[in-house]
Amino acid sequence: MSPFDPDKVSKEIEGLARQSESPGFWDDRETAQTVMQDKKRLEEKMKRFAALGQTLEDLEVLIALAEEEGAAPGTPEGDQMAEEITAEYDKFVRGAEAFRIEILLNGEYDINNAILTVHAGSGGTDAQDWAGLLLRMYTRWGESRGFKVKIVDMQDNEEGGISRATIIVEGSNAYGYLKTEKGVHRLVRISPFDSSGRRHTSFAAVEVMPEMGEDIEVEIDPDDIRIDTFRSSGKGGQKVNKTDSAIRITHLPTNIVVSCQNERSQFQNKDMAMRILKSRLIELKEEEHKENLKELHGDFSQITWGSQIRSYVFQPYTMVKDHRTGAEVGNVDKVLDGDIDYFINEKLKQPDA
Repeated sequence: MSPFDPDKVSKEIEGLARQSESPGFWDDRETAQTVMQDKKRLEEKMKRFAALGQTLEDLEVLIALAEEEGAAPGTPEGDQMAEEITAEYDKFVRGAEAFRIEILLNGEYDINNAILTVHAGSGGTDAQDWAGLLLRMYTRWGESRGFKVKIVDMQDNEEGGISRATIIVEGSNAYGYLKTEKGVHRLVRISPFDSSGRRHTSFAAVEVMPEMGEDIEVEIDPDDIRIDTFRSSGKGGQKVNKTDSAIRITHLPTNIVVSCQNERSQFQNKDMAMRILKSRLIELKEEEHKENLKELHGDFSQITWGSQIRSYVFQPYTMVKDHRTGAEVGNVDKVLDGDIDYFINEKLKQPDA
């Protein structure tokens, strides 16, 4: 990771500002909006950098003031000054760490929205309940960051939980953060569905991909897709089952299936499903190092159930451990309430993140 260079960023902002002032700038509205978004993003980064500098200056002033006044530890004045210095130091460290993580998000699609899908693994109701808990965890994480979380598809289980659900997390760098969550998640607990009170191990897989903007052109041969309509199901009130508004799109060469049922009309569901399919195909093309989509053939619809990336243990002890970084915490409930930044940040710090 190259260090943050404020002079370089300032020049980039100046260049974008000159570009926005050029004649005919708004003739191409999509390009113009992209330029203005980039300018705003860089300006926000500079503001955060300046705020960190100000916090550091305030800390230095407090330390100098304490030295000048000779505020000794153990005295009321000394203890009060020490508290103020500690609070300012903690503020600086938290801000610097958050800024450092943001600088790490320099991948091509890191700034994009994220499309996240949770799949229940084998294990029946326990696994489907576990998938529901993970969906709740990511929803709460997104909301705590001020991101907009939108459900686009959900396959409920009558006894509890979900077999599959897809959400879009909208916000700057949503994909950059959530890309680290892709993989198999393992739960160990006393099953609430086992009358004998036995311990069960459940698995769920998380898929994460960037949502591609409308300016990204992806050519999909109409003969390569099959579109089916069906009645929406799940939690949505009585109106949800009255029309065949839900859409399922199958990409025949790869057997990838995408469905959407939570939009208001069949047209909106089809549009959303196509956007997700395009994002999935672009991601797959890059993973397979192919030149174009037509080279993608084979069954890419199955999840690879390899080694889990993280374990969540309720019994015989409580712990959440990330097997890639070694990061672990003891408060499982707090993690499942959306407190996953520690795991995300530790993974982003790794060179291969």
